[in-house]
Amino acid sequence: MLCGEGLFEPLHAAVSDTILKRLGSGNAQARILDAGCGEGSHLSGIRDNIVRNAGRPPLTVGLDISRDGIGAATAYANAIWCVGDIAACPFAGGQFGFILNMLSPANYAEFRRLMTADGMVIKVIPERDYLKELRGALYGGLPMRTFANDRTLQLFRENFRQTDAKRVRYRFPLDKQLLEPLLRMTPLSWRVTEERLQQVLAMSLPEITIDLMILTGEK
Repeated sequence: MLCGEGLFEPLHAAVSDTILKRLGSGNAQARILDAGCGEGSHLSGIRDNIVRNAGRPPLTVGLDISRDGIGAATAYANAIWCVGDIAACPFAGGQFGFILNMLSPANYAEFRRLMTADGMVIKVIPERDYLKELRGALYGGLPMRTFANDRTLQLFRENFRQTDAKRVRYRFPLDKQLLEPLLRMTPLSWRVTEERLQQVLAMSLPEITIDLMILTGEK
């Protein structure tokens, strides 16, 4: 529902643009693995952007350990969806020119194994203002850990030669019907009581901030 309403369209456009620039004007078909694809909407949105702008559809594969997530992903008929662990991916090595890892845990040893020699890994991580309105509503005056993604950045740079870092930040109008799926999606709500969730659902949040960093790297 969230992606269908356009919540992540600017992110999908930025990631697909990164892939298209990498492909250049050649005729080779892109082979893309979304490692930790969840319910598939990110990979589907990125694929649709590539098709609109390049014509030739890429081969897209989504992998997630959640059977429920993959079950939901099958609503998108434009990819191969697989239940599996990103720590032991069920694919031969050197098969993918692009590996996506979007707001999800990573296994960089497996990513390196699966990438082609000239492949690219694209990792999306939250920045400081990501869903800040929701954080404020959920936690109010309660103490929260200071946001930091330094360790995530360090691990990425230890495993890949970073080629770019692009920040995508925008505000999105939040209809009342989108608040609950957003709450259920984000890990911000996982340690909050159901009572507190219901209190937040009764609030009015007119907009939400999306603030993400797109990291790209090579072997």
